[in-house]
Amino acid sequence: MLWIPLNASEEQHARLLALQKAFAELCNALAPIVQEHRCWHRVTLHHLAYRTLRTQFPSVGSQMVCNAIYSVCRAARTVFQHPASPMHLSRLEGNKLPLLRFSESCPVYFDRHTLSVKAGQLSMYTLDGRIHFRLALSPADEARFHSEKLYEVVLSRAADGQFALSFWFTEVPGSTSASERQGSIVPEYIKVETLHELR
Repeated sequence: MLWIPLNASEEQHARLLALQKAFAELCNALAPIVQEHRCWHRVTLHHLAYRTLRTQFPSVGSQMVCNAIYSVCRAARTVFQHPASPMHLSRLEGNKLPLLRFSESCPVYFDRHTLSVKAGQLSMYTLDGRIHFRLALSPADEARFHSEKLYEVVLSRAADGQFALSFWFTEVPGSTSASERQGSIVPEYIKVETLHELR
């Protein structure tokens, strides 16, 4: 994984905040569909929700809607299928799924359509058009973007407000979030409405 902090201007920072907020709103619009249909299969959820989300969020690009679907499926798979999760399906005993709620600090997932790196220049999607950053990459890291497959790109915001990008050049296993690495299963940016009832 390659982690790169973004030296964002005030205007760029505001645009990234707006994107992160919109992404969280997309995820929260998807969560009740996951709950109702007990579905977090990416293709199936896409068919259930994509058109509605495009109508509901006209300012958000189509590919970012797809990325939000990916994010929600990934989170639901962890919450409902990870063996150590307190909300594992086996513990729910057929009861209604708890509702996932994504905070405004949730990570934003990008792909090759919404983010690109070329000759040390980063171009990334926002709600108001693309923004660009100069990346101080070592020659070895620069070469990775041409020689290795990029599996996942995640924008996150630290407690101090700084944004950073994480680039995963290997297939991302099911338990890779910061919260899981710290010993928690449910990602820190997700609240579960009945978590207290399941403890």
